[in-house]
Amino acid sequence: MRAEGILHRTVEIAVPFHDVDSMHVVWHGHYVKYLEIARSALLEEIGYGYAAMAASGYLWPVIDVQLRYARSARLDQRLAVRAGLVEWQNRLKFHYLISDAQSGERLTRASTVQVAVAAASGEMLLASPPALIEAVERHLP
Repeated sequence: MRAEGILHRTVEIAVPFHDVDSMHVVWHGHYVKYLEIARSALLEEIGYGYAAMAASGYLWPVIDVQLRYARSARLDQRLAVRAGLVEWQNRLKFHYLISDAQSGERLTRASTVQVAVAAASGEMLLASPPALIEAVERHLP
């Protein structure tokens, strides 16, 4: 079973016209944007959004994205995008579930991995910086 994450956040997104192809199906690359919206909402909620990351002196590039499409999202469909934090001590790993907001039907599962990079030197860290650890631990149940 896929871990839901110790901390999670769900956002709702209505599929806009500019995200679909001529068949009114969401182009596959836009799903990554939906993941970013949910992940950003979760990071903001714990006080470690992108501005806080930069202020702490670290960049967090995405180094891995995994997507598994089960069903297509379509024009004007309301999506529930759930991001769950599953790892944070050495890297950021999130699991995602994109589902139909009304029926709950699963459309896509995904995961992303980000690593901390010192902004000043460009060096990748082998452990997450204290600013992230503290932000997560303040919000643990």
